[in-house]
Amino acid sequence: MARLYRVILPMSNIEAAAQFYAAILGSPGRRVSSGRHYFDCKGTILACYDPIADGDRHQVPANPEHIYLAVDDIDDAFARCNAAHADFPRGRTGGAPLAEIAKRPWGERSFYVQDPFGNPVCFVERPTMFTG
Repeated sequence: MARLYRVILPMSNIEAAAQFYAAILGSPGRRVSSGRHYFDCKGTILACYDPIADGDRHQVPANPEHIYLAVDDIDDAFARCNAAHADFPRGRTGGAPLAEIAKRPWGERSFYVQDPFGNPVCFVERPTMFTG
C-alpha cells in the first residue's frame, strides 16, 4: 500500500508563505531550497513551493481543492488562523458558516480558511475526523 508523504502548496512568495504557515501551524518548519519550505505534519510534509524562487520559469496556480489538517485543539488552530489574518470563506446558503468552528453533517468539527495565495485549507478536530 502506498503512503502519502508530501503535499505541495503552490505559492508566489516563499518568505510570506513560510511566515503564514509557521503562524497557523504553530511550527517554524524548515527551508529546504530557495523556493521550498517544509512543515512536518506528523509524517506528511506540507511543502510550500514558490516555483520562481526555486528557479523554475513558470508560476503555478493555487490548489483547487482543500487540504485537510487534523488538530487536537481546534480552538487554538482557529485563534492562530485569526491572528495570521487568514481569509475565511463565506458559507453556502443554508449551510453552516465556514468562518467559524462548526459541526458538519458528516460529524466533523471543522473550519475553513484560504491562505494568502488562494489555497483552501480545512482544520478538523482530530477526534471527529470522518474517513468514510
